[in-house]
Amino acid sequence: MSPSSQRIATVYDQVIARNPGEHEFHQAVREVFDSLGRVLTKFPEYVEESILERICEPERQIIFRIPWTDDTGRVHINRGFRVQFNSALGPYKGGLRFDPSVMLGTVKFLGFEQIFKNALTGLPIGGGKGGSDFNPKGRSDGEIMRFCQSFMTEAYRHIGSSVDVPAGDIGVGRREIGYLFGQYKRIANRYEAGVITGKGTSWGGSLVRTEATGYGTAFFTEHMLGVSGRSLDGSKVLVSGSGNVAFYAIEKIHALGGLVVGASDSSGAVHDSEGIDLELMREIKQVQRGRISEYAERRGSAEFIEARPVWAVAEKHDVDVALPCATQNELDDDDARLLLKAGVKAVVEGANMPTTPAAIERFREAGALFGPGKAANAGGVATSALEMQQNSIRDSWTFEYTEARLAEIIENIHARCAGTAEEYGVPGDYVAGANIAGFTQVADAMIAQGVI
Repeated sequence: MSPSSQRIATVYDQVIARNPGEHEFHQAVREVFDSLGRVLTKFPEYVEESILERICEPERQIIFRIPWTDDTGRVHINRGFRVQFNSALGPYKGGLRFDPSVMLGTVKFLGFEQIFKNALTGLPIGGGKGGSDFNPKGRSDGEIMRFCQSFMTEAYRHIGSSVDVPAGDIGVGRREIGYLFGQYKRIANRYEAGVITGKGTSWGGSLVRTEATGYGTAFFTEHMLGVSGRSLDGSKVLVSGSGNVAFYAIEKIHALGGLVVGASDSSGAVHDSEGIDLELMREIKQVQRGRISEYAERRGSAEFIEARPVWAVAEKHDVDVALPCATQNELDDDDARLLLKAGVKAVVEGANMPTTPAAIERFREAGALFGPGKAANAGGVATSALEMQQNSIRDSWTFEYTEARLAEIIENIHARCAGTAEEYGVPGDYVAGANIAGFTQVADAMIAQGVI
């Protein structure tokens, strides 16, 4: 084992020992570390300055109680988190997730990923993440408002436009952002629009923010396919999920000539041989908040696959491209086998760490292109940073201009990942390219700013 590999192994063991039971965080750290052997050999100063040890330890971890009352007057207690992971490149930036699965380890894994994702955008933002184990499903608007106000009553003292700028994530949409911002404004006694992103467009939000993650994933996929002379045009695509990321990835894939033939939610998946009807999907999922099985009931060309992921479509149908856009570790080794047998040429992550390590390895061994989330789904945070820019100059940009900026940022991320992989002797390895490019930028800034 080389000295660099030995150092990586030692630090990784320390991460596990210091963060017991946080398996998703361990997985995120391991995925980055596996790319860094060549980097530490080329730049021994990263070892001398203990960058590995420092970058794995959040600058600040905040845990707090969130008391709130439901519509019957009953008091509930949830737990809130904000992990301010790394501010070497700018104020902490990352979303808030409201979901029963949220624990400290979840937030740390997301925050760690956010460091490198934000670095790849080329914009001056550091990495952070937050959330709560609160479940917004089935709650009234009044209950969600009271919860958000209680959350912000504690969180407001830790955030600010030059300190930490939260945004939305799973369970946190424009409604929740509105309640959170309203409470911040009330407590802080100032209209600081840049303190949170994902706002309504009539009160400081940015056009394209809702579409950004899905659009960006589609843009990245098109650039990645283009390197090998392929295109989304004419490709059959599977997209997991049916939320904002999945919906707008489908929209842009169709605009680029692809045909999305499968989508899903937690109840199962649908296969639509004629391509997903976006308007029907919007009506069922966004207006009626129904289940995806209703799509199959109303669409003659669709079939419902109960209690199975969308990858099950690959058992009977050819697939060119797969976009996991739902949640972490949703695409496993068995799914990877199915997709490869169905002819998949590219897998691109629209969600955060949705592919298991075993599945990633199988895709790479088979020669399928693989786009990691920290590069491919950076469109959301990139557009959040553009919202911050608009807030700082008190301006509002058109949809067309903002989408063009987003497209340019994604093109640059792709070029940077591809170029870095080439530079380090692993051409076509977007995982290594993304990890190395993000890590070196943050590491250089940390060294320049001293031991802090």
